[in-house]
Amino acid sequence: MPGRHAKVIVDPAVPDHVASLLRDNRKLLVRIHSGWVPERRRSHPAAGTAARLVATGTAVAAVVYGLALFVAERYTPFVVIMTGAALLIVGVLLRPRPDAEVERRHALERDVHDAATANEGRYVLRESLDDPARSLMSRAQTAIDQVMASSVNTEGLLDDVRNAVMLPAQEWEIARLLAKLSALRSEHQEVVSEGVVPEVAAVAEPLAHALDSSHQAVLARVEALERYAGHVAEAERAYRARNQIERLSARLPRYEELLAESGADQSAVPELSRLSDDADRLEQALRDSVSSAHEAFRHLRR
Repeated sequence: MPGRHAKVIVDPAVPDHVASLLRDNRKLLVRIHSGWVPERRRSHPAAGTAARLVATGTAVAAVVYGLALFVAERYTPFVVIMTGAALLIVGVLLRPRPDAEVERRHALERDVHDAATANEGRYVLRESLDDPARSLMSRAQTAIDQVMASSVNTEGLLDDVRNAVMLPAQEWEIARLLAKLSALRSEHQEVVSEGVVPEVAAVAEPLAHALDSSHQAVLARVEALERYAGHVAEAERAYRARNQIERLSARLPRYEELLAESGADQSAVPELSRLSDDADRLEQALRDSVSSAHEAFRHLRR
């Protein structure tokens, strides 16, 4: 997922092969949600097979006729007939079977429809989210991508196994709540846009407040993810800086040797020696950043 926002968010409990099928066929899912149902009748390849047999028979007959022309020393018609027969045979052998291609497409459509039906409510399309919900979903996925792609995560400094489990669960929970919120907001707006009498307004107002409160609750989840990603970014900067200092420190004797051999100003040596002190400070900064990230992660789980 890093670097690309998923447009189909799937419950992590869904088996991987089913989740991949759903994610890879978003356009079919959109059609399914609009009421489209794939054709269930399986095509019969008999017509295609018959056509291939006819073409093969024609080619064989042409070859026999061509041989007869050769025996009769009619070489020009022989070349024409044999060339046509060769082209016909090559066309029969190499031409893809349209019926097979159509059947593969229909089989995929049926598989996606069956998976979507069996996992109703266990995946969310971005198309199912309204604009405010899409904005929050993008923010959540950006934060998750930043954490998962970071070096401190891939190197195991943040407990990459826990992130791999908890962050997809957070993404799914946010997507699930936003899908419900979007649907209710749409229904609520449809009713109130017709104009409401005072008696209905008295009921509609608390419902609108409930929608706003739910939005704020999901926003709080997203902001917690963003805070965690912020701490991870601080740890990432310290990690990269520490590695750079370590690489420079490893070359320090060569710098000192060059200065000594060249007779250059030795005042640069103390400056170079401070690299080790900088490395120690960055090591502590990295530990502090990782601790802050762990604390933010614990807060995220509440």
